[in-house]
Amino acid sequence: MTSAEQIARLAIALDEVKPPVHRRVEVPLIIRLDQLHRIIQIVMGWENYHLYEFHVGRDITYGVPYPDRDFFPGSSPLPAKKSTLVDILARARNKSFKYIYDFGDNWRHTVELEAVANAEPEATYPRLLSARGRCPPEDVGGTWGYAQYLEAMADP
Repeated sequence: MTSAEQIARLAIALDEVKPPVHRRVEVPLIIRLDQLHRIIQIVMGWENYHLYEFHVGRDITYGVPYPDRDFFPGSSPLPAKKSTLVDILARARNKSFKYIYDFGDNWRHTVELEAVANAEPEATYPRLLSARGRCPPEDVGGTWGYAQYLEAMADP
């Protein structure tokens, strides 16, 4: 089978949040990273209000390049619209990478490749396999603000 006929099973975990937030999804292996961003937004419950980046190790970043961010030559991310999951997995150690959403709240997600498999002929992709835990609301103030939010919500 070609990579166009294969899917990637991904485990997505929101880092440093209690209670834990986890999702498992299947996506086409050749999906563009801007499309993967939209899928993560949907399955996590984010509302796509903010910028994002995918990080592979310390040196490689994919996202939305914009001229005002290029403070240092070469610091702008590689374009997510021109890169695929195959590209990021080829560079990722242990087949895992980071997805960061909302640079103010700095929501960090760990994305791990669980498997590559042949697509099921009758299945529609992407597809959500499992979901555990509620995602924090937008603009709650990152992990620290979310902890305060949960404390306030639990106080009658």
